[in-house]
Amino acid sequence: MSTKDFIEKDYYKVLGVPKDATEAEIKKAYRKLARENHPDANKGDAKAEERFKDASEAYDVLGDPKRRKEYDEARSLFGAGGLRGGPGGAGGAGTFNFDLSDLFGGGTATTTGPGGAGGFGGGLGDVFGGLFNRGGAGARTQPRRGQDVESEVTLSFSEAAAGATVPLRMSSSAACKACAGTGDKSGTPRVCPTCVGTGQVSRGGGGGFSLTDPCVDCKGRGLIAQDPCETCKGSGRATSSRTMQVRIPAGVSDGQRIRLRGKGAPGERGGPNGDLYVVVHVDKHPVFGRRGDNLTVTVPVTFPEAALGGEIKVPTLDGPPVTLKLPPGTPSGRTMRARGKGATRKDGTRGDLLVTIDVAVPKDLSDKARDTLESYRDATAGEDPRAALFKAAKGD
Repeated sequence: MSTKDFIEKDYYKVLGVPKDATEAEIKKAYRKLARENHPDANKGDAKAEERFKDASEAYDVLGDPKRRKEYDEARSLFGAGGLRGGPGGAGGAGTFNFDLSDLFGGGTATTTGPGGAGGFGGGLGDVFGGLFNRGGAGARTQPRRGQDVESEVTLSFSEAAAGATVPLRMSSSAACKACAGTGDKSGTPRVCPTCVGTGQVSRGGGGGFSLTDPCVDCKGRGLIAQDPCETCKGSGRATSSRTMQVRIPAGVSDGQRIRLRGKGAPGERGGPNGDLYVVVHVDKHPVFGRRGDNLTVTVPVTFPEAALGGEIKVPTLDGPPVTLKLPPGTPSGRTMRARGKGATRKDGTRGDLLVTIDVAVPKDLSDKARDTLESYRDATAGEDPRAALFKAAKGD
């Protein structure tokens, strides 16, 4: 805020008190306005927030006897549109006509009328130095974004593939209910004199740069409790627990971190909520696995099915079995694809079910089965399935 704006503001009018009001009357008026217009009690009301900031600004000056005295002295120099002059010649009072911007920039003020001419070659900066060199009396408390919150949830394999809505209980920082988020028992904290309500302080970083840090005295709030709330110890924040119904999208994978905008801790002074981050854990399934958007399953088949071919039924995660046709001579380890039977994607489409064939070797054989296999062995005695392997190993 400029010096001009600061001087022209009538802080007594802002607080609704006369110029001869006592300190107690000023404090009472400020507390009433602050309580009625506090942002935490008027969510989304920009006008109430503006009135709260104006009242805080006015009390920051009038609530300090020294600053109030300097403010009164500064304003006493101004009349209706001009600087009040002393008695002029011929018994008349002269009036100084000037541009306010010249007062603090070395400009010259001239007089008119019978009082004669005079000037302020050096400006009036020194007159008001004690009042305006305080880091900005017009600084205003700024809205603060709520903190981000992180939580965890464990889903079954089926829930992760199809998506699910789950209850999630979490604890986060919220406005203290005992003091309505003000940190003060009376509900009317004072603007921090160190950062003048900004919640930040600057320090030299070398090379002409300055660094900004959170204010230590008010812990970045911009406000200091005069009578700290016992519940939140003057911080204005308290731990709040709540249960939310959170929608986990379909196709989420184990270890994935999901961001839910605006579902974190509430903001301060009308600031936006933080975000909620949910880390998802997925239980293993005894049959199915995941490979991206595709599901996987291993299906055992008999030797005759693999050798002669045929149709086999394959289970799916959330529907009836599908039938796959095995071509004759299907080797163990071959992967076949059942389209559209996998996990649900973000766009609503589904991946595939990848079916790996595993030729089952029986451990126990009946006499008839053993005789049949021995006959098959004799019939294929001239074939060596490892001949090509040895040939390749020799580089032939």
